[in-house]
Amino acid sequence: MISVDEARRLVLDQAPRPVIADTPLLESMGRVLAQDICAADDIPIYDNSAMDGYAVIANDVKGADESYPVRLVIAGGSIPAGKLPQERIDPGFCVPVMTGAAIPAGADAVVAREDVQGDGKSILVFREVMQGENIRYSGDDIKKGDKVLKSPHIICPSSIGVLASLGISEVPTFRPPAAGVIATGDELVGIDQKLARAKVRDSNSYTLSAQIIDAGARYNRYGMVSDDEKLIKRSIEKGLRENDMMLISGGTSMGEYDLLRDTLEDMGAELVFWRINQRPGRSMILYRLKGRPVFGLPGNPVSVMVCFEMYVRPLIRKMMGFSQLFRPLVRAEALHEFRNKKGGTVFARVILENKEGRYLFGSTGIKGSGMLTSMVRANAIACFPPDMGDVKKGSVMDVYNMGCL
Repeated sequence: MISVDEARRLVLDQAPRPVIADTPLLESMGRVLAQDICAADDIPIYDNSAMDGYAVIANDVKGADESYPVRLVIAGGSIPAGKLPQERIDPGFCVPVMTGAAIPAGADAVVAREDVQGDGKSILVFREVMQGENIRYSGDDIKKGDKVLKSPHIICPSSIGVLASLGISEVPTFRPPAAGVIATGDELVGIDQKLARAKVRDSNSYTLSAQIIDAGARYNRYGMVSDDEKLIKRSIEKGLRENDMMLISGGTSMGEYDLLRDTLEDMGAELVFWRINQRPGRSMILYRLKGRPVFGLPGNPVSVMVCFEMYVRPLIRKMMGFSQLFRPLVRAEALHEFRNKKGGTVFARVILENKEGRYLFGSTGIKGSGMLTSMVRANAIACFPPDMGDVKKGSVMDVYNMGCL
């Protein structure tokens, strides 16, 4: 049996070099940028008005105020955004401009519409403006050749807008891996089937698929497979042809019907490790087959989720180019005593609170690795070290923040 730290190291060692893929702009949201993005244009590409108003020569309106307004003659029709101005502004003249409209030649400032009065032929300006005021100059935001986004930037909505403004429709990102999901066990029935004695509905393949989605990767769910070596082998072979890794729940212990290890070894898989000194999820297995990691996850629903969070999710994130592989770790104070046996790392489902910058955690009130509702109530996982023993009220522990506190 290996330690949690050693298991994590061995899992992360399975990550291949991230694959770069040209990704449609909106689909790149949330992915990691694989290459730096440099601007091919100035943004904006032309000098334009920051507001509705009048393009003027700043020197013409110097000293203008409520008591001494300056009169200017309107030189032409209003310039909307998207239209090239034909007029040139000479001293004593102005031209109406809309927000985003190109600044006509000769003008060097814009007076806001609310600071003037006009009759259609001329305007009175009641406030002076400085040269360049209310003008967005070419290249103000981005200059041609600028390195606008640097890898490994995580694409967010503002990144999407910047990329769109640069005319980039496909973004070089690290491709999310595909993970195949299989649930094994004769006791399993489909979610649309009526329960009978000795049967349980397959929740693991759905939970794992949802966790894969949450991690930003792609999933292929192959459903349930009976405790039959030939069927298990056939499903694994199909999955390995279509995915970058396989996640198989059930069949990892030492019982008569726990067939996964024998099946994988018959297929020529290389054992990376079996059994981790932790609770829940001690019986987790990792093999390598055809150059891909194959995870054997325990059958208990909570064990499945915890093992995914602690091992599979970090591997997926490494394959996607993320630098932060694990959930955010905080130091939190126990709200009450937790009974805990020494001898192995314990990943406890807890409820985390943030009170004025102070993190506190308490039990979900539900125990047992088959109690999936405890994961619904939990928004964090507390990590109790192997030599910890009972956790006293007020003890400060490492807690993985699964929510958004």
